[in-house]
Amino acid sequence: MKRALITGITGQDGSYLAELLLEKGYEVHGVVRRVAIEDPEHRLWRILHIKDQLHLHAASLESLPSIYRVFQQVKPDECYHLAAQSFVTYSFEDEFSTLNANINGTHYMLAALHDCAPACRFYFAASSEMFGKVAEVPQTELTRFHPRSAYGISKVAGFHLTQNYREAYGIKASSGILYNHESPRRGFEFVTRKISSQAARIKLGLAKEVRLGNLDARRDWGHAREYVRAMWMMLQQDEPEDYVVATGEEHSVREFAEAAFSQLGLDYRNHVVVDPQFIRPAEVETLLGDATKARQKLGWSCQVKFKDLVREMVEEDVRLLSGAQARLR
Repeated sequence: MKRALITGITGQDGSYLAELLLEKGYEVHGVVRRVAIEDPEHRLWRILHIKDQLHLHAASLESLPSIYRVFQQVKPDECYHLAAQSFVTYSFEDEFSTLNANINGTHYMLAALHDCAPACRFYFAASSEMFGKVAEVPQTELTRFHPRSAYGISKVAGFHLTQNYREAYGIKASSGILYNHESPRRGFEFVTRKISSQAARIKLGLAKEVRLGNLDARRDWGHAREYVRAMWMMLQQDEPEDYVVATGEEHSVREFAEAAFSQLGLDYRNHVVVDPQFIRPAEVETLLGDATKARQKLGWSCQVKFKDLVREMVEEDVRLLSGAQARLR
């Protein structure tokens, strides 16, 4: 039985990846903060349905000794490093903690793997935010990086750390340059879930508006469930490489809002308010990925279309809110 270790297992991607690996017969271990173990209902909600099948280890990416201890105990065959301070807007507010947690955390993971489980295959969750002010459209694995946030900078550093451990020490380490991927498990602070949840609240009479930033920012949006499959496929290859994972389709925030509200028979223009506080100091206007390499070398493809993704998120938020209302009656 293969043994996998996931950081960020309580997040959107981590929960879907844990499900996938369990389906494939893996023994699945996850790194979580101690407070999560002590408050499972609020902090482990995405994995509560599979918690009894997981092995959770209390550790912090800010503590090298705790990461070493986990690697020594688990000795994983595959390691998926997904954990990060990943909310771009927050990275402008606290650049120091974003850089510290994301860069040092990745370095600690690689160092511990090198010393304790050198045969382990390593996946680093890179990001399309590394391209930032894009040099070309669409972007490929060869497009130069020009990050426009501390988060993007931290991911570039993690990408190069991963590449260095692969080249210097022979670690089978790969990076997935994933474009925006969403689902009903997305955090409420992210614009897509903010839109879907607020649209549901407005439909149910619980809110009147949603405040957003740049409606013209364009992104390549896919479904997280399909993207974690690409992560797994990368680590099944004989040779470690880096891959862009994207749909190849681009939509604006405005289009996402329009699709979400129309799903509920509403006109987004009656409810969306542009608020300058949500506009980034250095905006990334457009991100569009070319996943040709992933299709050709991994055999990966995405099936969930943009409107189907939006519909799934909106329907789930309506279901959750309707259930909460019923319980309060």
